[in-house]
Amino acid sequence: MKLPQLLEKCLKDKNISFKEALSLINTKDADTFDLLAAANKIRQKFKGNKIILCSIVNAKSGKCTEDCSFCAQSRFHKTNVETYPLLNKEELLSFATQAQKSGGTCFSIVTSGKGVVGEKELETITNTIRSLRSRKNLRRCASLGILSKEALAQLKAAGLKRFHHNLETARSFFPKMCTTHTYDERIATIKAAKEVGLEVCSGGIFGLGESPKQRVELAFELKKLGVKSVPINILTPVKGTKAAKGYKPMKPLEILRLIATYRFIMPEVDLGVFGGRELNLRSLQPLMYIAGANQTLLGNYLTTCGRDPKEDVQMIKDLRLTC
Repeated sequence: MKLPQLLEKCLKDKNISFKEALSLINTKDADTFDLLAAANKIRQKFKGNKIILCSIVNAKSGKCTEDCSFCAQSRFHKTNVETYPLLNKEELLSFATQAQKSGGTCFSIVTSGKGVVGEKELETITNTIRSLRSRKNLRRCASLGILSKEALAQLKAAGLKRFHHNLETARSFFPKMCTTHTYDERIATIKAAKEVGLEVCSGGIFGLGESPKQRVELAFELKKLGVKSVPINILTPVKGTKAAKGYKPMKPLEILRLIATYRFIMPEVDLGVFGGRELNLRSLQPLMYIAGANQTLLGNYLTTCGRDPKEDVQMIKDLRLTC
């Protein structure tokens, strides 16, 4: 099926096949801008012109027990990442205030490790979320690893709206990325979060050596799980990590095709481009919105630097989009 017919099908049925998605992600360079224009129409219909601006705080850093190949915080990797225990409530609230001043409308508390360790950590996080309930126009999010249904229910009761838990990559590639926990553990956490009434944000990191077919495989897994938000991260290789060895960067047009294909597969999700966009998209960053994204991350990431939030806000305004 040709691109105009695929676009019409997506706009009408909100659904394309795996085979059709493969044809999109493998679009030739010469035809890529036609694909972006089509994805832009899908974004406009289902998400409008408003861009969601997220912000995160690295609330607990380093000494992670897991061996995810890309992670600078893993104890399996020798990196120069800063390590510290969970920040206190006042410190976390201060970061939330900074996020709002920069224009952020979604604030996420992110911790290193497989999951929350002990009742004291969970209490600090739930108390912080409870205090954030009075902040108008600030969605409360958390990324805390693999959690039990009971812990997720406590977070929901405290006022958490959205739980972030990336699948990171396709099931078929996952053993090459991580060996210390399973894909099914991640899926179980996502299902538990949904069962207690939380929205789920889940996506992946790309450029680890996965194939285009595996990138599509991840998208269909996320679609099946019914997540509300899908963040796309592009690998920023950190010296000392497994993923940095033999690193082959994705090309900007390749990344834009990935974004557009995800918009075709999941026309109604909040589709974001987060980590690695500055390094990998470079001067083509504005095109991530034309490719179908309606969400991005302001400021710094967990262990790498982003850019001045004012530059991102100006970029959005220059595209005649709103935030």
